[in-house]
Amino acid sequence: MAFLRFHFPSHNDQRKAVKMSAMAPIEQIDPSDGKDAHAGISQLDDVENCPADFKPDRTMQAPPMVRDMTAEERKRKERIMVRKIDFRLLPPVIIMYIMNYLDRNNIATARLSGEEGLQEGLNMTDQQYETCVSILFVGYILMQVPSNLFLNKVGKPALYLPAVMVIWGAISTATAGAQNFGGMVAIRFFLGFIEAAYFPGCLYFLSCWYTRKELAFRSAILYSGSLISGAFAGLIAAGITDGMDGKLGLSAWRWLFIIEGAITVAIAAIAFFILPNFPRTTGWLSEEERQLAVWRLQEDIGIDDWTTSEEQSFWHGFALAIKDIKVWVLMIMLLGIVSSASVTNFFPSVVQTLGYGRINSLLLTAP
Repeated sequence: MAFLRFHFPSHNDQRKAVKMSAMAPIEQIDPSDGKDAHAGISQLDDVENCPADFKPDRTMQAPPMVRDMTAEERKRKERIMVRKIDFRLLPPVIIMYIMNYLDRNNIATARLSGEEGLQEGLNMTDQQYETCVSILFVGYILMQVPSNLFLNKVGKPALYLPAVMVIWGAISTATAGAQNFGGMVAIRFFLGFIEAAYFPGCLYFLSCWYTRKELAFRSAILYSGSLISGAFAGLIAAGITDGMDGKLGLSAWRWLFIIEGAITVAIAAIAFFILPNFPRTTGWLSEEERQLAVWRLQEDIGIDDWTTSEEQSFWHGFALAIKDIKVWVLMIMLLGIVSSASVTNFFPSVVQTLGYGRINSLLLTAP
């Protein structure tokens, strides 16, 4: 369900209805200010009072700066603009996703970190350790869809995504304070509950910047962050085990959660200042680029995708999703991916059964 975005009618939807109409040029509309969304439209005093069968005019006009471009000029400028967006947008969201995966899977390396790993330190059985691993996904499943519904209402991904990252970083750091099986289960559940907001929220965020054709490749790049995290997890744990086990009376596995959680919070704090919200309100795009960025997304929506405000509801979106065969294919694919990826939670322990020491086992898990 991570890839689904259900749509409630909101102030954002009202602004979308105005922008999609031919009655106002795009440069007159500022999506950052819902109060001015009606400016310059004498025919519409209130978007909510539009007829139920209202649809945008197929002859809607591009904004002046875009309209004056030749086809070749627009293609060239759009290519430059997309590269700029890639450079400013993809690195931070990928780094954030790396930390998302690192914080959820560090329980595997913590099991081998120090002379007394996590399982021995908390006197857990193998079954209890496995419960701590799996309980994360209970919270994850519960939060994914509600989180995106909330994000769609709030409309501030540049604030929402770093905020949830701060929270899950704090929870990950708090894992170092767990004293028993019950405490670890509770922490892991809430970690999954909060982490669930990031990946589907990030896909929604990217969909506000890229066309459908561009989004597929960028989503694949984003997903690579989960694999990149595996390249660092074992190395970080090995370094902490070698240099910090017993420091200040704390086992290496506790230091692992403290350090990685602190890094997550620090990255989230930086993300508050560098992530943009939407193309129309972004300062590092020129006015011409902002108009082009918004217009090409309007073109990509297409007349066939337009829905009235009555149709923009959770249940309408849910019905569309369950009737789409692509959603079911995607769910089956994700089920296979998540099932196969569970090996990462036990891989360090499996390597150790080959006769290697704890540090060497952690190093061997790094590709």
